Amino acid sequence: MPPAKKRTRSYDPAKIRTAVLAQFGNVRAAAAGLTPEQLALPTRLGDWTVRDLVAHVGMSLAAVSRLTGLPEPAQQDGTLLDWPAAIVADAPDIAAHAREPAGRHPDPAAHLAAVEERFTADLAAHLAAVEERFTADLAAHPGTRLLATSAGALPLADYLVTRTVELVVHTDDLNAAVPGLDIPHDRQALAACTRLLADALAAKAPGGSTEVRVPPYAVVQCVQGPRHTRGTPPNVVETDPLTWIRLATGRLTWAEALQDAKVSASGERADLSALLPLTA
Repeated sequence: MPPAKKRTRSYDPAKIRTAVLAQFGNVRAAAAGLTPEQLALPTRLGDWTVRDLVAHVGMSLAAVSRLTGLPEPAQQDGTLLDWPAAIVADAPDIAAHAREPAGRHPDPAAHLAAVEERFTADLAAHLAAVEERFTADLAAHPGTRLLATSAGALPLADYLVTRTVELVVHTDDLNAAVPGLDIPHDRQALAACTRLLADALAAKAPGGSTEVRVPPYAVVQCVQGPRHTRGTPPNVVETDPLTWIRLATGRLTWAEALQDAKVSASGERADLSALLPLTA
């Protein structure tokens, strides 16, 4: 029997575009209110500061403008589900370039208050300019326009789904880094991020012996073994969207999630520790 093809979920392009802009707007609004001291705080991403992370959020949207500026590939040779694995391979380069936008501005910790305030204003202006350029690029290119991404040539509409992952994950990173910060998650962006990462798990471990539930957004079957057809599956994993996203991106380990009762897992094939994380 030939191997099963990767199942690609359909996304509404208009809703995804709205979700990406909404989530980016949430981050931009919060970044405008961050103080120089908050921008200098560490994050859970190695030696990245909040300043570096905010700048990287801008890069995640600016990537659309960069890719639409490149020659269009002749044909599609990647799928949306290839992206999570590809981003793992790109992690070192991403880290190397993450500070470039922030590095163009003065270090707020090394200058007088007036210079630090200007830095904060410049960063907010940078994010606003990125958003404006992104909106213009969406208007100029159809969703079928192919982009040369690290996961292969993907349609613009599919690549925008990956932006929901970038924005949702880094929104959570910012909230974790800055005490009292509570940047909201756009519901559609959170849903798309959850679904893409759930589908990536099913693609990584194809099968039907384990059901992974992330209510209210996703249910997937994965892991080789006896396929369940009716009634309560013998192997079930269930968790909430943010916990699932943290597990899938390595922000939370499987052992930590179990210990803190953030995930329930029943059945001999319900241990996903060897399959996580899916991306970085």
